[in-house]
Amino acid sequence: MKSFLRRLRQAGPPQSASPESAFFTTTLAAHGYLDLHTPPVPWEARAIEVGATRLPQRDAGPQLAKLWERDRYLGQLESASLRQLGEYFYFASVAAQRDVIRQDENGSFMAVVLSGQIAVERQQPWGERMRLAQTRPGDILGEMSLLDGGPRFSSCTTLTDCEIGVLSAEALDDMMTRNAALAAKLMALLARKLSFRLRAISVRLGEEQHT
Repeated sequence: MKSFLRRLRQAGPPQSASPESAFFTTTLAAHGYLDLHTPPVPWEARAIEVGATRLPQRDAGPQLAKLWERDRYLGQLESASLRQLGEYFYFASVAAQRDVIRQDENGSFMAVVLSGQIAVERQQPWGERMRLAQTRPGDILGEMSLLDGGPRFSSCTTLTDCEIGVLSAEALDDMMTRNAALAAKLMALLARKLSFRLRAISVRLGEEQHT
């Protein structure tokens, strides 16, 4: 983790041919981690599929910052940093009963719930569809696949009409080159938040297998 953050801090200005300028969108695939025949599903494609409607950044950006101010982890960022983060997000409204994220697909974006409720569910090997969580405003979905472009652990389906903020791998690359310090802080906090959530899910899955 320390070497990763050091790399973020050392990132220089964007260069068209530099692998550093596309760290999240290309580096892992180039090293053979991903199946190049199954590219990550970008938000642009998913937005069309679910009929998402774009929201004005001037309204949704401050809403995101306000929600994250109350978050245990993201709330550690300064107010100015939270406002800056909103500049890298795409904000949209999504109708109920739409799959924002699908289990097992390779992903290249994460979503933050601004309003409404989303169900997080996982299809178990024995056929049962298990609900892992039901979101509330401020919750983050899909950050693991944003970081590594790998398969989604679960599906995320809107239960009501929702408003979300989306951070894509391309936008994260842009943040990395334009504001490396902010990117480093965000990645560190997301890693802590993700670790806590994965531990909680592991405990729950273990309990389910023994009932």
